[in-house]
Amino acid sequence: MRSTVFEGEKVRLQPLEPERDAKLFVQWDQDSEYQVLLNPGPANRYSVKQVQEWLEKDRKGEYEFAIFDCAADQVIGTVGLGGIDWAAGDCWVGIGIGERDHWGKGYGTEALNLVVRFAFLELNLRRVSLNYFEYNERGRKSYEKVGFIEEGRISDWMNRNGRRWDLIFMGLLRRDWETSRRV
Repeated sequence: MRSTVFEGEKVRLQPLEPERDAKLFVQWDQDSEYQVLLNPGPANRYSVKQVQEWLEKDRKGEYEFAIFDCAADQVIGTVGLGGIDWAAGDCWVGIGIGERDHWGKGYGTEALNLVVRFAFLELNLRRVSLNYFEYNERGRKSYEKVGFIEEGRISDWMNRNGRRWDLIFMGLLRRDWETSRRV
């Protein structure tokens, strides 16, 4: 039976499993292109044990999911909501597709749609925010497909490979999401 909240056509979201997912996180972090899409600073290397301990920590107020490719029954990335401000009805979303052969094929967009739906319909939030690095064009296109709009930027925020890049902020309001989806 398909869940309208946690399963789409291509992906399903499941809770993280520290033992399984720690190994994947370490593997994905060895991909320098993956690293530069997620982290502004120099690459860090952590052991599977360190990552597993981090995943096992109780992070109250965060909702983190493994992204599964439905057809292959394989974990391909993660998506999560954090920084939830219940009074304001706001949170931040983060996403990473670690399996390169799934990049640019709509898996991240569908996972983001699912977690936004969860934020608005299940958690009753009114806003989801995110930020990304200016050079992440694939990410920008995905965020815009989901309905996020640019709300601001910090110019020349990061130095990467001898060039300065902006940090861009995007947001999506529940009312705009509902209007565009006719929920």
